[in-house]
Amino acid sequence: MRVSTSWMQQQSVGSMMDRQSDLSDLNIQLSTGKRINQPSDDPVGAARALDLTHLTADAAQYQRNITSANARLGLEDQTLSNVSNVLGRVRTLLLQAANGSQTDQTRGDIAAEMVQLRQQLLGQANSKDGQGDYLFAGNRTGTMPFVSQNGVSYVGDDGQRMVAAGSGLQVATGDPGSTVFADIATGNGRFAVSANPANTGSAVAGASSVSNPNANPSAWDGGSYHIVFTAADAYEVRDGAGTVLDSGNYDATRGGNISFRGAQVAFSGTPNAGDAFALGASAKQDVFTTLDKIITTLRTPDGGGAPMQNDINTQFANLDQAIDTISRTRGMVGARMNALDQQRGLNDDLTLQYKSALSDVQDLNYYDAISQLGAQTTALQASQQTFTKIQGSKLFDYLR
Repeated sequence: MRVSTSWMQQQSVGSMMDRQSDLSDLNIQLSTGKRINQPSDDPVGAARALDLTHLTADAAQYQRNITSANARLGLEDQTLSNVSNVLGRVRTLLLQAANGSQTDQTRGDIAAEMVQLRQQLLGQANSKDGQGDYLFAGNRTGTMPFVSQNGVSYVGDDGQRMVAAGSGLQVATGDPGSTVFADIATGNGRFAVSANPANTGSAVAGASSVSNPNANPSAWDGGSYHIVFTAADAYEVRDGAGTVLDSGNYDATRGGNISFRGAQVAFSGTPNAGDAFALGASAKQDVFTTLDKIITTLRTPDGGGAPMQNDINTQFANLDQAIDTISRTRGMVGARMNALDQQRGLNDDLTLQYKSALSDVQDLNYYDAISQLGAQTTALQASQQTFTKIQGSKLFDYLR
């Protein structure tokens, strides 16, 4: 290999340029505090840093989602609390109206207040969140869910808005109005009792229940039956075809419970022969219909007789079902908010882990970098001095 003066100069220049490049890279690292400023600095580390950056961004988005979801759920909880207060007031007024000392006039006054409470309830059912979306419209958040026209109709859908609160975790941020206000079971939730409008006695059906409601199968079979009083002190239980399934005695003075096939109904008052009460599987009725029926009953001139008492007791059971539905919904909302709070803590922990791992991958060790800076500066100075000597060295300088 022929070593010429020009070759030595080129080598010296290349070495000096390499030292300058190394020093430039180190200066960039020191100014940014990052060991990896471009993928070529460390391809494997750069790929890992990119993954960790995406994970950190995802965690930050989850936290924003949780904040938004908690705000919406908080509004729903407050609204349901207001609804509970309204229904609680309706229940108190209904208890007053059921008192035998009330007159048609005082019951009419109670009905007038219930009309205002119904309007309040409708307003709560059409509440909006902070973004202007309806809370109880399902996925049709831009549409008013409850429309009052010849009764109240639900025009939302049965969907639930979901939010991603963590990897693989979706949490509902609301409940459709159909499950909160509309599709509410009548009676005791398993069956409902209604008096025959043609009854002439003073018998009143009160509380009803199902024995062993959680049994599998339950004693209650969900059929349709009639309790028919054949005399003031005797009754028969008949199926839909009129077949007598059971019979017994009834104490008109003390009242009592009539039980069959897992169903139990409390009666009071004195029936006349032929008076009947129907039992059937619970249907669905919205809370506004319940209030409308209560208002209509209280406005009916009746004198507080057995027909009115039976109507009041029927709607009393329906009202209690609505109140229970609101309470259960509030419980579910609270459970979601607790889940979001727990996930927020988990996301915070994961964010710290991601940032720590990202720091390990790409952050600069300043002690090592400063040490390298001194070494590379010295190396560059040596290269520059070497280049100066080689550049000034020529063969003709030695030929005298």
